Amino acid sequence: MRDFIDPKVISRLSALPIDARIPMIGSVSGRHRSPTRGSSLEFSEYRKYVPGDDTRRLDWRAWGRSDRFFIKEYEADTNLRLCLIVDVSGSMNFGIDGTQEVGQRKIDYARKLAGTLAYLASSQGDAVGLYCAAEDFRREIPPKRSGAHLRFILDELGEIEGNGETGLADALHQAAERIAQRALVVIISDLFLEPESLKSAFQHLRFRKHDVAVFHLLEQNEIDFQFDRPMRFQDLEGAAPMLVDPTTIAKQYRQAVQAYLSALTSIVRDSAIDYHRVTIAEDYSDVLARFLLARKL
Repeated sequence: MRDFIDPKVISRLSALPIDARIPMIGSVSGRHRSPTRGSSLEFSEYRKYVPGDDTRRLDWRAWGRSDRFFIKEYEADTNLRLCLIVDVSGSMNFGIDGTQEVGQRKIDYARKLAGTLAYLASSQGDAVGLYCAAEDFRREIPPKRSGAHLRFILDELGEIEGNGETGLADALHQAAERIAQRALVVIISDLFLEPESLKSAFQHLRFRKHDVAVFHLLEQNEIDFQFDRPMRFQDLEGAAPMLVDPTTIAKQYRQAVQAYLSALTSIVRDSAIDYHRVTIAEDYSDVLARFLLARKL
């Protein structure tokens, strides 16, 4: 166990499997639906018999009723590929009430979400991969199924730190091409970029048949902007700091934030993205419980 993996949280969430919303493809039998047809317990459909089909799958009752040969097809079960894309740009160092103290930052919250999901997925026999994204991918660990691979991913998560500029949209386009087979792609980021730049990236992932979920990490002051005295604001991604009287820009700031959130909501809805807006003061175990429960509906 790492310090960002809480055994009590694992115990609480272990009864909630990570389910895919779309059929998955894999070579290992598992709990997730596949788009291919095979032999399993869950009936899918009938189709006409053609020479070469396995005669053991003929439905003789259908033949008795119609005097025609039909094959019974079933949904094949398969394994899931969980691909975690974690934003490691500088803005992820922003923490509760503006602190950059270790344990209170967005990057620390992302570490807990990603680590717990990786542990749960591996425990149910699924493959897990990790992609650390800033201007591009700083680290790329393709999904595999093994305890040693999980330890490798958790070691990497334990070392990630936020720095540099955001290039998440480009990184997502790269992920859409590099993740070869259908996967559950979980993006953990503060989405510190224009919503329109994310639209084509989300649609690219969906076009490649990936099931996409987003945890949008925010600090409450980023939404409320409750500052009442002049302050020096520092850009964590490298731009020059600014001395600002918040009272003069508070109204325009809040309007801009609401416009941004509305645009983002529209984009994720149109792209069929499983979107979760999270403030980092929330208990991450509650956030994950809501995420897992919603996938069972």
